[in-house]
Amino acid sequence: MQHLDTYKTKGLRKALVEGLKNKGIASTSVLSSIEKIPRHLFIDSSFLEFAYQDRPFPIGEGQTISQPFTVAKQTELLQVKPKEKILEIGTGSGYQASVLVELGAKVFTIERHRNLFLKTKELLKNLKYNAKCFYGDGYAGLPNFAPFDKIIVTCGAPFVPEALKEQLKIGGIMVIPEGEDVQKMNVYTKLSDTEFSCEEHGDFRFVPMLESRK
Repeated sequence: MQHLDTYKTKGLRKALVEGLKNKGIASTSVLSSIEKIPRHLFIDSSFLEFAYQDRPFPIGEGQTISQPFTVAKQTELLQVKPKEKILEIGTGSGYQASVLVELGAKVFTIERHRNLFLKTKELLKNLKYNAKCFYGDGYAGLPNFAPFDKIIVTCGAPFVPEALKEQLKIGGIMVIPEGEDVQKMNVYTKLSDTEFSCEEHGDFRFVPMLESRK
């Protein structure tokens, strides 16, 4: 695997971060993390030129690496603090998990596509982004490791899974794109065991969240 991070790729990242600022991303810690992470290593090396454009890109198994603005927006909404325990639903390329690790979070991430899970787990290990990777059903979460300070869902969910609501700490935040075709980026705050508040943050498009195939 290429571990190359050149002046060119660093320059492309700097330009990407300036673009994200212009699109309204204000969190300096999120922007700093995106500037540090070599996004080109998370996609096929023959597509280097596309790695720092603000667009999604196919990564196999019918999945995509989300566009940088979407990653930055979801991360900003999550309000990550160092040492927080965060559950990510949909590991995908591992790029979002890496941003969370760079912010100092303890990341637990689930992927439903086995080939993608194996490939990404190896990649994160090689890049020394210490996320705990699991192969399984995102709708079920990770009850054995709950509760979580924060939960981030990186695929389009038709509804908020009950298991994820239960696994969130009281006072915790869940960022989830909700809907069938176009998703609303919803931010839920858990007020009590049974109550949540919800804020909506615009329309996005994600690949659908799939249930585990036994």
